[in-house]
Amino acid sequence: MRPDVDVSDDAVLGGRLRLLQPRTGHRFGHDAILLAAAVSATAGECAVELGSGVGAAGLALAARIPGLSVSLVEIDARLAELARENARRNGLADGVCTHCLDATALAVEADIAAASFDHVLSNPPFNDPARHSASPDPARRSAHIGADLRPWIATAVRLLRPQGSLTLIYRADGLPDVLNALAADFGSIAVVPIFPKPSAAAIRVVVRAIKGSSGALTLGPGLLLNEDGRPTQAAEAILREGAALNFAE
Repeated sequence: MRPDVDVSDDAVLGGRLRLLQPRTGHRFGHDAILLAAAVSATAGECAVELGSGVGAAGLALAARIPGLSVSLVEIDARLAELARENARRNGLADGVCTHCLDATALAVEADIAAASFDHVLSNPPFNDPARHSASPDPARRSAHIGADLRPWIATAVRLLRPQGSLTLIYRADGLPDVLNALAADFGSIAVVPIFPKPSAAAIRVVVRAIKGSSGALTLGPGLLLNEDGRPTQAAEAILREGAALNFAE
């Protein structure tokens, strides 16, 4: 891949991964790593990330679980190419494939078979255009603005095997929208709130749900990111050391 002055080379997971990403527009952050940490997958299974960008979450998941097959789906051709290159340069290309497709229109795509995945993960655009100002940058606007979850959930339903899991990260005040969108096809929904600091409201929720399950909703222990101006031990374990996010009490 040719050098690109508009691309930065950034470390995540304490340097375990080095990822190329555009210097402008949407750039990955903690959300991608938290999302990857929340997926309960094992070697030999198949996972797909919808709206993968440069592949931060999917590649972090692949790095955490050797032997897991990961597909990355991204509509932006430049980001999809960067995701493909990021898989190669981190030694993950054998288990990771990239598709330049619209994640919300996969019902008509033949490249990815229905009911072929054990896990779907996604950080869908979650800012309501009626409540949030859109960025003037087209890439950031596409990544952040999108109030309708239904097309993303519909794609997950199509791609997942029975009893497969869907894992999302979303803004905390949008949790009712997530639960409503999941209600028809998913159960055993588990929620973990993400808090920026003590005494502050949650800023994100990580939600995991099982296709076709009738299990009850559970609320897991919250993850506190910072305390006394420093990252907490639990946050460091996930964001730097690649630990899994705890959904259990």
